Amino acid sequence: MLPYFKSHFGNAHSAMHEFGWKANGAVEKARKQVANLLNCEDNEITFNSGSSEGLNYALKGLYEKFSKHKNHIITVKTEHVAVYETCKYLELKGAEVTYLDVDKDGKIDIAQLKASIRPETFLASIMIVNNETGVVQDMKAISDVCKDQGVILMSDATQAIGKVSLDVQALGIDITVISAHKIYGPKGVGALYARRKSPRVSILPLMHGGSQEEGKRAGTLNVPGIVGLGKACEMAKTNINYHPLSSKLEQALIALGCKIIGHFDDRVGNVVNVCVGINIHEFLKPINSKIAVSLGSACSSGTGKPSRVLTAMGLNSEEMKQCIRISLGKYTTSDDVDRVIKIFQEALK
Repeated sequence: MLPYFKSHFGNAHSAMHEFGWKANGAVEKARKQVANLLNCEDNEITFNSGSSEGLNYALKGLYEKFSKHKNHIITVKTEHVAVYETCKYLELKGAEVTYLDVDKDGKIDIAQLKASIRPETFLASIMIVNNETGVVQDMKAISDVCKDQGVILMSDATQAIGKVSLDVQALGIDITVISAHKIYGPKGVGALYARRKSPRVSILPLMHGGSQEEGKRAGTLNVPGIVGLGKACEMAKTNINYHPLSSKLEQALIALGCKIIGHFDDRVGNVVNVCVGINIHEFLKPINSKIAVSLGSACSSGTGKPSRVLTAMGLNSEEMKQCIRISLGKYTTSDDVDRVIKIFQEALK
């Protein structure tokens, strides 16, 4: 990224001089790197500020396009707030939204999805990996239902990228979003994939005033950030992070009397949501200066409200006050896990 902060400081859309050509070349290289990771065409990628923007753009842009003829959206009670709150906003504009239930393991019922589709349904938005529990949905089964019924499928891949193999063709996904910082890239940059054929997904733009990104997103491109995103995607393509240490951590926590939240098998290893059995605020007092853990998603951890995800999974209010989210990364070592286990042992005593 560094040369594009300093020596190659051109605007990627300045087509009349070498400074712009170099910046544009870097952007297009990054576009290929993102497309290669997702197994799609370069021109199906649009750069943006991250997944929250991408989800807002897709939901609002598609609703504006379809609302004269179709106004029904299907999503899930455990979706990220960027989807959930945008759907609530669209309901004020006349949209009808079905929020699917999940079972105690965080999985949707495919039969309920199929039964929820009606003639005015144009979109289903179902995330691949949940950001609070790491639970993985059966995207192929979901996409088969949507394709059979002629419904566009959007899948938030923010937590999936770099943790599971993400092939939008094999999974049958029509729209997805990613954020660079989830794969060790810079914060504040991401990308949206929208299928161009079978079906062609055309989304009306949210931002006007420029021809950038084929008119889909006005505004000067963040060239250094996009370069960083592209490189991070290139690295993630050959280094899927399966987090083998999560099993060691989970087994130790279970031995301490803790309960792991989410499906036992269909879950990525980088997120461990654990019920420790005592009020989490009391539990955190002796450990919050030693390790970095959270009560849920970083996007909603400051609200003070009970977790909507855990509520949907059937946990009661007392149990939700006892849950904590631990994240593991590719730089997490066995010694790190041993240290966390020891800290938990001491705190629980």
